[in-house]
Amino acid sequence: MAKQFAVLGLGSFGISLATTLEELGCEVIAVDPSEERIQQVADDVSYAVCASIEDRELLVMLGTRNLDGVIVAVSDNLEVSILATLMAKELGAPFVMAKAKSDVHANILKKLGADSVVFPERQMGSRLAKTIATRNFADWIELSPDYSMVEAPVPDDWVGKNLMELDARKRHGINVVGVIRGQDVKVNILPEEAFEAGDLMILIGENSVLNRFSNGNK
Repeated sequence: MAKQFAVLGLGSFGISLATTLEELGCEVIAVDPSEERIQQVADDVSYAVCASIEDRELLVMLGTRNLDGVIVAVSDNLEVSILATLMAKELGAPFVMAKAKSDVHANILKKLGADSVVFPERQMGSRLAKTIATRNFADWIELSPDYSMVEAPVPDDWVGKNLMELDARKRHGINVVGVIRGQDVKVNILPEEAFEAGDLMILIGENSVLNRFSNGNK
């Protein structure tokens, strides 16, 4: 089942985030009071709603508690940002990411319960989208439009097995190029060396394949 997100606010950051999430196979509900911005993304997201993002009844109708996450992508209006974040948490959103304009703003959002606070000027919207959509990954580095390198925890059923047994490249289409174990990084992992619980794998593969792997479709 596709992950579902609501993106509240469609500035350049919100649009980048919403469209990238949709490209990654998520269902995105984009909300903004500007008809022009809604028309801009209408063909690129699952649902586009022209409405105030501080409308509590709207958030209720969106089924906030049943979504995988809500992204409050507006920061210029402090009041709207705070109200939207507060309502999303109160309505039971399991994950709320909020955009901040300053450190003070960020501290307020954290106190309201925001699970993640970001500064888009410091972080690319498209990379954040990949992190949200594939939360099983510790990090995601885009190598090209089609390929990426990620860090991912070793699946439970891989613990005690080695690369020869798993044949990850043939069976899953991913390349295990290293392992992070505690403070050590091994980039020349031996084919017969078994994975241990708590290991982080360094993987390279096609984005679509990495997405399936992160969602447990191994």
